[in-house]
Amino acid sequence: MTTKELKTTLLNYCKDVANKRFNKIKQTISDIEESLLEESKSSAGDKHETGRAMLQIDRENAGKQLQEIEKLQQLVRKIDINSKSDYVRLGSLVYTNQATYFIGISIGVVTVGKTNYVCVALNSPIGQLLSGKKKGDSFVFNEKEYTIKSVV
Repeated sequence: MTTKELKTTLLNYCKDVANKRFNKIKQTISDIEESLLEESKSSAGDKHETGRAMLQIDRENAGKQLQEIEKLQQLVRKIDINSKSDYVRLGSLVYTNQATYFIGISIGVVTVGKTNYVCVALNSPIGQLLSGKKKGDSFVFNEKEYTIKSVV
């Protein structure tokens, strides 16, 4: 598998995760709105008002989650896997002596073939340490020393 194919595969995993999260929260919001409509038809006094209030809170929380997921989707759209850089940036594949990282969104370990890749965001703790580094640079994370073997 070429580097471009690998980066495309990892980017597609990131897109899939972001889209699944988006669809899940949209379904949650739809379910809450349906429950609110059902609650509106009921008129059981205080119990009715408490139920509606709880559903409203759930809806607000789901709305906040939706905003975060939309930001995540925007970030995924900004990932450029085609431009080359010697420095770690969004879209980089970073080989270290400890692990291989794809700089995109934080979705954890993705296995492609028989190799594990850790998908991390630039604003994650490890992403912040990697950001701007180049081949040969070292850093310490969780009491382990990492050395960058290559950035592609």
